[in-house]
Amino acid sequence: MKPIPETTRALVLRTDFSDDRAWAEVCDQIQRPSPDDFRANVDCVSDRAFEGLKSGEVPELLRPASRHTFVFLVDTRTITDPEHPVVVVDLYDEPGQSFRVIPSEMWGVENNLSLANMDFHEFAEAADRDGVFRGLE
Repeated sequence: MKPIPETTRALVLRTDFSDDRAWAEVCDQIQRPSPDDFRANVDCVSDRAFEGLKSGEVPELLRPASRHTFVFLVDTRTITDPEHPVVVVDLYDEPGQSFRVIPSEMWGVENNLSLANMDFHEFAEAADRDGVFRGLE
């Protein structure tokens, strides 16, 4: 696999290529503004070089000087589950650790992790029993 691209925005990497329509829907849901007009600042990347990529494999694809501290993955479960829970992979504190987030809550995860307002483990611990973060109460 090729290295993860360096961008100034967070990345959403497509790892499942079974349904183009579902991929487009997930990206659309991710980029919709919240009721308070917050948005996830992400780039959706559809590149077959990342097909089948697992969360534990992501850290080894980082360039040495990478500024990414997390990445989002759209995998088979994301594509097939009606909630489209996206994988969030830690690349900073415990590289490879992950949890899932529903697209409508990605703005909060992305914004807070990008600004270091919250730590990865705070979102992971706030996930429901099934490992999916659906928002803070």
